[in-house]
Amino acid sequence: MFIDRARVFVKAGDGGDGMSSFRREKYVPNGGPSGGDGGKGADVIFKADKNINTLVDFRYKRQFKAPAGGNGESSNKHGRGSEPLIIPVPLGTVIKEEETGKIFCDLVNDGDTFVIAKGGRGGRGNARFQTSANRAPTFAEKGEPGEEFWLQLELKVLADVGLLGYPSVGKSSILRKVSKAQPEVAAYHFTTLTPVLGVVTIPGDRSFVLADIPGLIEGASEGVGLGHNFLRHVERTNILIHVLDVSGMEGRDPKVDFDAINEELRKYSEKLANKKQIVALNKIDMVFDDTTIPDTKKYFEDKGYEVFLINALSGEGLPELMERAYYYVENYEPEPEATDDTVVYEAKPDVEFVITRGDDAAFYITGKRIERLVAMTNLSDDQSLRRFQRIWRFMELDAKLKEKGCKDGDEVVIGDQRFTFQE
Repeated sequence: MFIDRARVFVKAGDGGDGMSSFRREKYVPNGGPSGGDGGKGADVIFKADKNINTLVDFRYKRQFKAPAGGNGESSNKHGRGSEPLIIPVPLGTVIKEEETGKIFCDLVNDGDTFVIAKGGRGGRGNARFQTSANRAPTFAEKGEPGEEFWLQLELKVLADVGLLGYPSVGKSSILRKVSKAQPEVAAYHFTTLTPVLGVVTIPGDRSFVLADIPGLIEGASEGVGLGHNFLRHVERTNILIHVLDVSGMEGRDPKVDFDAINEELRKYSEKLANKKQIVALNKIDMVFDDTTIPDTKKYFEDKGYEVFLINALSGEGLPELMERAYYYVENYEPEPEATDDTVVYEAKPDVEFVITRGDDAAFYITGKRIERLVAMTNLSDDQSLRRFQRIWRFMELDAKLKEKGCKDGDEVVIGDQRFTFQE
């Protein structure tokens, strides 16, 4: 089953909790604190794998949670860090943040990796908080929570050459004839429902990947036919072979079809519209008018296109067409990048905190630093709570809350914790 879109949830591992302990060893009169730090939580990493062709595995498993780091132990023993969780995906997978649509990465080459969610750091043990003023701290930090995201995965097939054209013009027949791919061939529209790839081998031990791209008809960019779901698969190709039915058996005009398809490419992306195209006039054996083929050939040549006359059923003209396609693959020069609305993910500056009023009348404080502080503080421990209060005063949160209208008895929410504001 060919699946080219998926929605998944990933969560990196939480850091391990720090340990609060004290040395009680013989001949060590003043043992002191000896709690070790927690280990780092596991990262979540996506890795491109050439042995995977579809996103079908993500239909059955949508949540990926990496293991947490080990907790610290006594005698200054640190917790074990967890191994990263590696998720294999097909070559050509684009990973986006679902909420914003921003692109995290585009994994094209075999072995490409990207750390999508970073594991939380381990909490510090009480030995790390010993100072000249506090020689016996009893508190330790909890582990930092790992990052988590809902993601959209999109697969864009990787092919050197794409077969373009209306349904039933012979694209699948061409692919069957020149490669070992076995796409379904039948006398009805939309026989091909998913992109099909085949390796074309030509004399001289040369080869390239050819793809049959389905679903392109007039109105495809607005969802007509199979819609624009497959237009993105054309983006990866170096050149396009535009297959046209020159016989007119179905009452279609190849000139009109050619312009209609290219208009759909232009509506979807200017980059697609500017790709190199070769015109292949198919079903020449079904043309019984002596002027049709020369006139049609001249029409496209006058527009600057190379035209090949082929018969996908018998294979006539296909060796020459494949040779020419290979020539353009070998001499391909990437097109200038077209500007579009796609936004690549960029790390945001770490704003200290932001205070907002929720629909439930509570005051919400958001910010990486303050949320991490709350998550890593053991609020049931008196010393930990006093440390948290000192940091609260240092950040002047009381004054900032009052500026927003917070009064005695109002609820303040930070992360998963709720507090009652008291002056």
